[in-house]
Amino acid sequence: MRPNAVSPLSCAAVLVLAGAGSAFAADTELREDALFLFEPIPQTPDPALSPEAIELGKMLFFEPRLSEGHNISCNTCHNLGTGGVDLAPVSLGHRWQRGARNSPTVLNAIFNTAQFWDGRAATLEEQAGGPMINPVEMGSTPEHVVEQLRGIPGYEPLFAAAFPGEDQPVTFENAANAIAAFEATLITPNSPFDRFLAGDDDAMTEEQKVGLRAFIDEGCVACHSGMNLGGDSYQPFGVVEKPDWAFLPPDDKGRFEVTRAEEDAYVFKVPTLRNIAITPPYFHSGSVWDLETAVSVMGTAQLGATLEEGQAASIVAYLESLTGEMPEIIYPTLPPRTADTPRPRQ
Repeated sequence: MRPNAVSPLSCAAVLVLAGAGSAFAADTELREDALFLFEPIPQTPDPALSPEAIELGKMLFFEPRLSEGHNISCNTCHNLGTGGVDLAPVSLGHRWQRGARNSPTVLNAIFNTAQFWDGRAATLEEQAGGPMINPVEMGSTPEHVVEQLRGIPGYEPLFAAAFPGEDQPVTFENAANAIAAFEATLITPNSPFDRFLAGDDDAMTEEQKVGLRAFIDEGCVACHSGMNLGGDSYQPFGVVEKPDWAFLPPDDKGRFEVTRAEEDAYVFKVPTLRNIAITPPYFHSGSVWDLETAVSVMGTAQLGATLEEGQAASIVAYLESLTGEMPEIIYPTLPPRTADTPRPRQ
């Protein structure tokens, strides 16, 4: 071999190194773009939350006796074993009534700007109290919830510990506050996407990175950005083109039911995309079970774009990278009833 000749192996090595450098540069650029638009989920819940309130809230979250029939708890519709949802188009409530909308996930709900599809609850506390007294959901009243809790002796010391200094801590408001404290701990950090944001180039697959680039470049981030990739704005379902009525039931006008403003007709809170791959069916109507179909519908309705072949699949791959670590919950043992505890009303 001539003294200055380069062996084929050396050429191959140079090409590999060049390719690695190119991939590193692409990952760095993608991460920089993503960090401008998104934030990772915190590793731990807010340390200011009261441990006593959290523990009480966990018990109440699983407490079916808060419902009129003693058969429905918060966990019924927001099952923590299935991504914080019940995996149904709409939920079944008191006396087998069907709800009007799909139950959104309770996971990472603390990071939403408001709660429910129409944003009618400004806080988790308001949201936690709503289903207990909704006649279609748990079917009770504030007075009966309090009567029920005071009729179960084991709750008195738990409320006293969670709300010290109050003469009568067992109140409807405190029950909702405790449930909200527990719900605030239901966060899902360390998704592959979060790890990529933190600097781990190998946390996401190449297809997921392609999907993230498409998600950014096609304009999905106009609504789905921030820590929760949604949950912080309201948008018409059909910004560019109204979807089929199968996806957008004409009788449900969304936020209009709250504000009575005509411009809010068919406007809904943008849902979080965190853990979206494990929380079907999709949309407020719960009408779509396939995530790729949902992505294609959103492309047409919200962006006025027909995604190119393979783009929807790549975006779905990216959405799968948003599945984080599920909170580990030990199912609580609830205080027993007595002969004087109010009985269920069917």
